[in-house]
Amino acid sequence: MEVNSQVTYIVPFRGLKPGIHRFDFEIGDAFFDGFPESQIKTGRVSVHLDFEKEERMLILTFTLSGTVQLPCDRCNEPVDISIGGEERLIMKFGEEYQEQSDDVVIIPEMTYQVDVAPFIYEYTHLLVPMRKVHGEQGAEGTACDPAILRKLDELNAKSTTDDRWDALSKLKDNNSTRNS
Repeated sequence: MEVNSQVTYIVPFRGLKPGIHRFDFEIGDAFFDGFPESQIKTGRVSVHLDFEKEERMLILTFTLSGTVQLPCDRCNEPVDISIGGEERLIMKFGEEYQEQSDDVVIIPEMTYQVDVAPFIYEYTHLLVPMRKVHGEQGAEGTACDPAILRKLDELNAKSTTDDRWDALSKLKDNNSTRNS
């Protein structure tokens, strides 16, 4: 995956001493633009990375916090969603790149740097809640666009039954009363 200003998300570790090294990243709209398939187009997220180098593996702990903007599930207007959390990734050295599980990957022995952008992208999306709606607010109970909510109410109020089913229901009810 190619990301704008990709070089800022590359962590060279070959010359680092064993132990924990700290890196901080600020991601914004330009970061998300680098991923055309991203559902997030607007946001500001701070990423703190504790990069622990050991002899035969790397342990990356990502701490993310910020706000992203997505369409509201109710009215489709933009809504700011606060996200925050911590994710851990273990990188072991081996013959070739391989994902062993969600949090363990094998990287080739000759690797000397890690591009953390794809992991930041994935973890940011994982922190987005399933339900994205405007918060409760005011007498109407929501900050959603009132015009959209009225239109949704109108559409829900329309009868969704088919007249043919109503006729069949009457026949069924008539048969039930005759058999009683």
